[in-house]
Amino acid sequence: MPPLLAVHHRCGVMSVSDASLRGMRTTVNLDPDVAAAAEQLRRSRHIGLSEAVNELARSGMRSRPQRQPFRQRTHDLGLTIDVSNVAETLEYLDQEDRPDDH
Repeated sequence: MPPLLAVHHRCGVMSVSDASLRGMRTTVNLDPDVAAAAEQLRRSRHIGLSEAVNELARSGMRSRPQRQPFRQRTHDLGLTIDVSNVAETLEYLDQEDRPDDH
């Protein structure tokens, strides 16, 4: 048995309340553009609003863009120092910043 749906329009937002067989009630507030897409799909396919919303949600879940792995970009700065020892690196850089005493 399909769930019972109550649809309410208020301030340009469509609220869909779903009362299932278990006595659980779920309310979803749809933005106007989403509500219009669901309504258009419902009318064009002659299906219920709940089925239209589910189809739109599934379509969105399938069309997620593939995430590219993060890659750190590096550039050759011409430095030939080991930066694994922070204290030595800072000392080296401080020496480079000091004016020549010659």
